[in-house]
Amino acid sequence: MKTDTQRDDFRTRARGVVLDAVRGLVLAVAMLPVAVLCFALTAVSLVLVPLGIGLFTTPLVLDALRQYTSTRRRLAYEWRGVRIPAAYRPPPEGATPWTRTFALLRDPQTWRDVRWLPVDMTAGFLTALLPALLLYFPVEGFLLGAGLWRAHLHHSGDTYWYAFVPVSGQGTAFLAALLGAVVLAVAWRLAPRLLTAHFRLTRAVLGGDAELAERVRVLTETRQDAVDTSAAELRRIERDLHDGAQARLVAMGMDLGTIEMLVEHDPAQAKRLLAQARRNSAEALEELRDLVRGIHPPVLAERGLGDAVRALALRLPLPTEVTVELSGRADAPVESAAYFAVSEVLTNAVKHSGAGRVRADLHHREGRLRITVTDDGRGGAVIGAGSGLAGVERRLGTFDGVLAVDSPVGGPTLVTMEIPCALS
Repeated sequence: MKTDTQRDDFRTRARGVVLDAVRGLVLAVAMLPVAVLCFALTAVSLVLVPLGIGLFTTPLVLDALRQYTSTRRRLAYEWRGVRIPAAYRPPPEGATPWTRTFALLRDPQTWRDVRWLPVDMTAGFLTALLPALLLYFPVEGFLLGAGLWRAHLHHSGDTYWYAFVPVSGQGTAFLAALLGAVVLAVAWRLAPRLLTAHFRLTRAVLGGDAELAERVRVLTETRQDAVDTSAAELRRIERDLHDGAQARLVAMGMDLGTIEMLVEHDPAQAKRLLAQARRNSAEALEELRDLVRGIHPPVLAERGLGDAVRALALRLPLPTEVTVELSGRADAPVESAAYFAVSEVLTNAVKHSGAGRVRADLHHREGRLRITVTDDGRGGAVIGAGSGLAGVERRLGTFDGVLAVDSPVGGPTLVTMEIPCALS
């Protein structure tokens, strides 16, 4: 069994080496003319910008360059698992050729793409071609060792040089075959690494500070979302206080003033107003409790996220199963964001899914709080502008969290939320 396993591993490795060599050859031979053409067209188009012609050709050329670099990014990930970030700025809406051209030229990612082309035509070409050369070069040595040198001597009569080995007889032909075997052993070990090095070189030039720029952009957007969310929350609290508890307290104050005037002349009416004031005070207190619970539930502060979600599930009209595997507590802002995100998702399931059962699962793995909410409803949930799920995505984005929704028509719906955090 062990021999069979080793044989399978050998075959898998051999296929991988050959495949990497073929892929490197494709990159070197097929992509080089494209890179040269893109570089030449870009240079000519930029030169023509002052003449006005480049205003129309530059956007077309740079768009084609973006398509080419996007293809190389995709191949880097599919072939060797190397992610190359891109941080292109969105083009201005309704732009004229002048504004569009200069918007593209002001984009740092555009210049990273242009700088990458000469690198890809030189160092990139060599690192892509080496795996194929290391694999195919030994074939010539093996053919010489098998007697191919005789045919060469028969036609030309000159010594045949295989690298640094002069092949003039069977002995030197065996040396050539031995050198080919050494090169093949090197190819066996280095071919996959060379192709990975090619894509890492591409990432070093194409990526650059793109990942940092994308990070800054996301942080700017999430910061603005957090500010807008906080402002909306403050307006909601003010509205709830004005329309709810404040109105009841004002009414209670008016009742107490009336009671003060009636307590000696009409005790029965004063007693009835006292009862009304007591009811108003109880209702105002309940509304204040609901308002406080909407800001930060006491159970969340006292007992943590798991128990807060369990308490939330008990108030739902649907049977809801909650599974919690948390070894500690996250920071209070993270717990609050996670709680209200779960609350919004559960509310959507109750209102819109037509589900008969809901399940929530909370656990922490590898530095990430992961929450999944599943229902057996009709499906069709999407993250769109104005939807509750869009608000959840913005709330999680403030903490670098992500939201994923899998909701085919007909159900079921699976909503996954992740927030990077540590548990105390």
